[in-house]
Amino acid sequence: MSHTPEGIMEQLKKRQFAPVYFLQGEEPFYIDQIADFIEANALQEHEKGFNQVVVYGKDVDVATVLLQAKRFPMMSERQVVIVKEAQSIADLEREEGVRQLETYLQNPLPSTILVFCHKHKSLDGRKSLGKVVQKHAVLLTTKKLYDNQIPAWITSYVKSKGVQISPKAVLLLSEFIGADLSRQSNEIDKLLINLQPGQAIDERVVQENVGISKEYNIFELQSALIAQDALKANRIIQYFEANPKNNPLIPNLSLLFTFFTKLLTLHQSADKSESGVRKSLGNRGFLVKEYMLALRVFPLMRVVDIIHHIRVADLQVKGISGGDMSESEILKELVFKILHPVPRTLAFH
Repeated sequence: MSHTPEGIMEQLKKRQFAPVYFLQGEEPFYIDQIADFIEANALQEHEKGFNQVVVYGKDVDVATVLLQAKRFPMMSERQVVIVKEAQSIADLEREEGVRQLETYLQNPLPSTILVFCHKHKSLDGRKSLGKVVQKHAVLLTTKKLYDNQIPAWITSYVKSKGVQISPKAVLLLSEFIGADLSRQSNEIDKLLINLQPGQAIDERVVQENVGISKEYNIFELQSALIAQDALKANRIIQYFEANPKNNPLIPNLSLLFTFFTKLLTLHQSADKSESGVRKSLGNRGFLVKEYMLALRVFPLMRVVDIIHHIRVADLQVKGISGGDMSESEILKELVFKILHPVPRTLAFH
């Protein structure tokens, strides 16, 4: 039966364990979260020595896994068998392996908690094994979150820890770390360790602990472009050039592309009032004043030109065009074009 990560975790915290968990899909964070919780909490520490087994798919076949699963616990109510990287079990989808696993799933040993961590792919639900897993196991199928879902996930994750987080801090984490939930959770957990009781996560906390410079980051560059502040923009570029490891160009181009494509959408919106822009921005509503200013500074066709320049820069940094220009040179050229627009008749010559 299909379940949600939250539903499974709720049951586990109540110590309501199922005989078989099949955790699969593209997003490994939830798979690890559930498997790690079972590994840490299903048994008492003194029970784990004889009753908890962790194996890896590349090292076992289905028969070996089931041999472990069919053992009875020693001086314990239950035993735990966790199969990590289960997608690498050689015969998992071969006829004999499928037959053996289906037979066990239909009549699992109640005293065993068998966990399959089947990452980055899913069983074919149309095939026999997929249907049996769906019917007889606790099935979790995970999907990668879209970029626009990350801010809500960060807010929810932080709140689940009993802490508040500011919208700007959410934006910094979502833009700089991206959709890697495992890395996001690790960084947030580090932030939580450094908080004082009752302290919220704000922009300053993120900048001080995640390696983001307060003055020299892509958001400050974006603000400098909106303000048409060439001096500040060039200072930031020089900082990026001196610290390339912390400021790779491709992610920064992606952030600029996101900003200007959003600006393009706002230009085409019927309601360009402050309330209309705030509504269009959604979880970025706190940036409404910056976008309102940008709408005045960058007319529609200028935004179209800038998006074209960003695409060209992306091709250059990937080595598809532009010869042997360095990342710093590519960014300097892009910023110059953004700050010094040429007449439309000359824009693409």
